[in-house]
Amino acid sequence: MNNKENFDLKSRLPFFIAEIGHNHQGSVETAKKMIKAAKDSGASAVKLQKRNNKKLYTKALYNQIYDNKNSYGETYGEHREFLELGKEEYLELKKYSDSLGIIFFATPFDFDSVDFLEEIGVSAYKIASADLINTPLQKYIAKKGKQIFLSTGGGTINDITRACKAILPINEKLCILHCTASYPADISDMNLNVIPKLIKEFPKQIIGISDHEHGIDAAAVAFMLGARVFEKHFTLNHSWKGTDHSFSLMPEGLKKLIRNINRIPKMLGDGNKQLLESEKKPLKKMGKSIVANKNLPAGHKLTEKDIALKSPAGGLPPYELENILGKSLKKELAEDDLITKEIVK
Repeated sequence: MNNKENFDLKSRLPFFIAEIGHNHQGSVETAKKMIKAAKDSGASAVKLQKRNNKKLYTKALYNQIYDNKNSYGETYGEHREFLELGKEEYLELKKYSDSLGIIFFATPFDFDSVDFLEEIGVSAYKIASADLINTPLQKYIAKKGKQIFLSTGGGTINDITRACKAILPINEKLCILHCTASYPADISDMNLNVIPKLIKEFPKQIIGISDHEHGIDAAAVAFMLGARVFEKHFTLNHSWKGTDHSFSLMPEGLKKLIRNINRIPKMLGDGNKQLLESEKKPLKKMGKSIVANKNLPAGHKLTEKDIALKSPAGGLPPYELENILGKSLKKELAEDDLITKEIVK
């Protein structure tokens, strides 16, 4: 897919986003391996994060000492700069994603990063939960005319409504993602029952989930509640240095999540309760027919003592028992012979 072109989200549902973020650890080669693994796992898209760190953070935060096991620099600014990829690297990753047929986009955290991603030619934007109340950035992104995924962690319905009022008059291609903005999210904080409320409140928008659960169970529940877009943090190794790796899905986990979601519509079926072709053989073997319990002469009037219910099925089903009691046989029967309506008077 050429990522300079927008895409029709409705035609691609369910849609799966592998959130690489900065789990590539500042390495293009690692990012490529992650993109390939995401594609092989069945993901629809991969997503990175883009920041202009010096403009995004105050000088105090940028220069703050950042001394911990996950740090890639002495200060928070140095740490963030180490993880940031430049234009040539983004172009290389976009081209590589195009060659694999997987959508490549990112979350911009500031205006400069939106401009940067426009030059790269991404086909979608993610708005992070932290920017749910950032209407200037929302409008700036909306004007690009691309598909938007809006994360709603920490927000209220009023916050989401405000964002929709900022975005939708400019750009209708908005997907709203239910989210709990903790990493990982405790299951008691998932609050998945918000999903049907979002569907009711915003009926024209596709609803999904940015899922920070440490596992794959929430996605299936979210699907049953109406979610059709699923974003999960993604890594190649839980033990890698960085805050997100421990709760991110590895390829096998992502593959299982996607497999499980894609199986749900098939399991739900059409709702028409009927005998299926696949059920006929086992039910023939296990089902029961009305048969003679012993040798019976022609003209014999049937009583309950003359009858047994035995497998396999194929003769009169047990519910017909009352309809043949008291009837006379037209011909003699041996033990275990089927009793049919044709042989009773």
